[in-house]
Amino acid sequence: MTAANTAVSAAESVTAADRHLFVARVREYAERVLRPEALSTDRDGVTGEVIAELAALGLLNHQAPREYGGLDIDRNTDRRLHEIIAGACFNTWLVWAQHAPMAERIVESRKPGEPVSELAERILRGELVLGAGVSDVRRFPDHYIAAERASGGWIFTGAISWVSGWGLNNALTVAAVERQTETVVTALVPVSDRTHSVGPLRLGAVAGSKTARVELDDLFVPDEHVLSAQSLETTRFNDIGTASDARGHHFGLAETVLRELEQSGHPLAQDVAATWRPRIARIRSTAYELSDEAIAAGGGPHRIGERLATKVASGEALSTITRALLIARAGRGLSGDDTAQLHARSALFVLVQGQTTDVRRAQLAELAR
Repeated sequence: MTAANTAVSAAESVTAADRHLFVARVREYAERVLRPEALSTDRDGVTGEVIAELAALGLLNHQAPREYGGLDIDRNTDRRLHEIIAGACFNTWLVWAQHAPMAERIVESRKPGEPVSELAERILRGELVLGAGVSDVRRFPDHYIAAERASGGWIFTGAISWVSGWGLNNALTVAAVERQTETVVTALVPVSDRTHSVGPLRLGAVAGSKTARVELDDLFVPDEHVLSAQSLETTRFNDIGTASDARGHHFGLAETVLRELEQSGHPLAQDVAATWRPRIARIRSTAYELSDEAIAAGGGPHRIGERLATKVASGEALSTITRALLIARAGRGLSGDDTAQLHARSALFVLVQGQTTDVRRAQLAELAR
């Protein structure tokens, strides 16, 4: 099978996931509830009611094994869920996406024959909502959460730069670094009086995601809550795969913008959609194929240049089509009750999300050409 055929196969598998009954239920909910409220959610914030509805749908443990009440959803079906939710409401997607991947991570950390901790089991059962505080590892040694070994566990100290869904989270996934050995300790941390916000972030995009800086005040983390303890080198190797690929939310947002361009009464706006829809489809196919191939190859920098180029192309495509939608809507597109400005700001967030040094270099190099 050629790379091109593999790419088509990967994209078709994601699209075919629409036939999954669970995906159909999520899509119906997204269209009925999330999309109509996307502007007000951006203004007022994701609510606890929405989180409860996601839980009732099974979206807080859809990737968990069936022994924990999960659906054991496969990778391509999960990609389709990310596309649907991000396309309907990007703020809700961001809060949900902090939690969604952790079921697989928890299961992978489980030692053969040993049960998971009570906290981990509640997360696997979809009873608790996780936030994420893992990106500060990328800034080590300039800024990071410090980990210090203690009897029976670790002490975590420092300020997490970015936690989305603050106030909705019951627990956090935190990555801290033991400086002397450069060991990265990733653990589940319950929200408590030792985890407190030091101020919400006033963001120009994803303003409804309830994102805050969160201080960990000499927080004791028992060993049973630790998911992994690995070298900084290994962590950075694994992070390449996380940060270097265009992912489902890129294409969910793109589909929404293309749809609104096609529904525009302006013929040239429709021409923009007709031009960019096949281009974005090719980017999507390539992105999924490269990601799957990298996972099969053991992760890390497998075909990293092509993956970065695809991520850059995805970001540029989103920038272009959101600009087109704003232009088509004219001045009213800047109004707070118009989706054009919402999508344009969401596209800006995509450009900086997961932006490692390599990603930033690739983005700027493309713009400087």
